[in-house]
Amino acid sequence: MKFCWVTINVKDMEKSLHFYQEIIGLNMNRKMKPNPDMEIVFLGSGETQIELIYNKKVDDIAIGKDISLGFVVDSIEQMSEVLKKKNIPIHSGPFQPSPSIKFLYILDPKWNINSICGKYKIRRRTI
Repeated sequence: MKFCWVTINVKDMEKSLHFYQEIIGLNMNRKMKPNPDMEIVFLGSGETQIELIYNKKVDDIAIGKDISLGFVVDSIEQMSEVLKKKNIPIHSGPFQPSPSIKFLYILDPKWNINSICGKYKIRRRTI
């Protein structure tokens, strides 16, 4: 079984697209309009994608403060500078829980938490 996508319902498709394309750096794969009130966009270049859904008829969208999406960048320091230049506040961090990983959190336009982490190596343990 493979993990295909994560869906985020959004109140403002343009702000969300700006964030995920311009700040995070994801490419748009598909854009659909299944009906006049709904727009669906898939972002990402790997096997797992982000699906953004805007539905004009839905006003009450729950904010997901307990879920975060993680993105790997070449350098946390460089990404911190990019965020500063684009006026994206760092929600918390950077954190370095071990020598092999360093990350920080930012919020998307819907206040979902996104984790930005520097390149890291996962050490696998056998049980």
